[in-house]
Amino acid sequence: MSFVRRSVTVLAAATALTAGLALPALAHVTIQPGSAEQGGFTKVAFRVPNERDNASTTKIEVSFPTDHPLAFVSVKPVPGWDVKVTEGKLPKPVTTEYGELDEAVTKVVWSGGKVEPGQFQEFEVSMGKLPEGVDSLMFPTKQTYSNGEVVDWSEAPKADGSEAEHPAPLLKLTPAAANGPAATTAATAPAAATPSVAPVAASGSSSDGTARLLGGAGLVVGVIGLVVGFLGLRRRLSA
Repeated sequence: MSFVRRSVTVLAAATALTAGLALPALAHVTIQPGSAEQGGFTKVAFRVPNERDNASTTKIEVSFPTDHPLAFVSVKPVPGWDVKVTEGKLPKPVTTEYGELDEAVTKVVWSGGKVEPGQFQEFEVSMGKLPEGVDSLMFPTKQTYSNGEVVDWSEAPKADGSEAEHPAPLLKLTPAAANGPAATTAATAPAAATPSVAPVAASGSSSDGTARLLGGAGLVVGVIGLVVGFLGLRRRLSA
C-alpha cells in the first residue's frame, strides 16, 4: 500500500507539473498567426483569453508600432464590441512606395463587450504593407477587467530567449519567398496611403491552444501508463 501511495503522489506531481507548463502559455494575449512575410499584407487576430475567475475582460487597447508604421489598417467588426481606430503623427516621416507617410494608425481600442471567465475572444485586423529587413513587430496591449484591473502586456522578449512575465504580442516577419507568390502586391493594394476601418473576410481560428492542451494531456496519459506498467511488473515479480 505504501508503494501505491508513493505512485499516486508521483502521478499527482507529474499532473501538476504538466498543467503548470501548458496553461501559462495559453494565458497571454497573443497574435495569431505569429508570423507573416516581409513586404506583404496580412490578416491577424489578437487572441485575448480571460485570466480571472471573478471578472470579465471589458476593454482591449492595442498599440501599433510607430518606428515601422503600417500605412493600411482595417478591422473586422466584433459583435457586441465597439472599436475605435486612432491615427497620430509619426515621430519621423517614413517614405513608402505610396509616398511620404507622416501619419498612421497608432492605436486600436475595442470596448463595450465582455470576455467572461473561462472564455477567449479574437479581434481581427488586416494590415500592411509589412516592413522589409525587420525581424518582428511588437504590439503592446492593455487588457482591462470589469473590476478595474489593467494588465499591461508590453514586455519585449528577454535577451536569453526566455519569455517575459507580461510579453507583448509579437509578429515575427520572415523574408518573402524568392519564387513564391507575394501575399499582396502593389497592384492589389489600396490606391492611397490612408488608414481605413472596414470589415475583412473571416477565417478559422488558429489551433495552437488546442495543440498545447492535447500535448499536456498526452504527457499525463504517458505518466499514468508508466505507473500502471510498473505496478503490473511489481505484482508479477512478487508472484
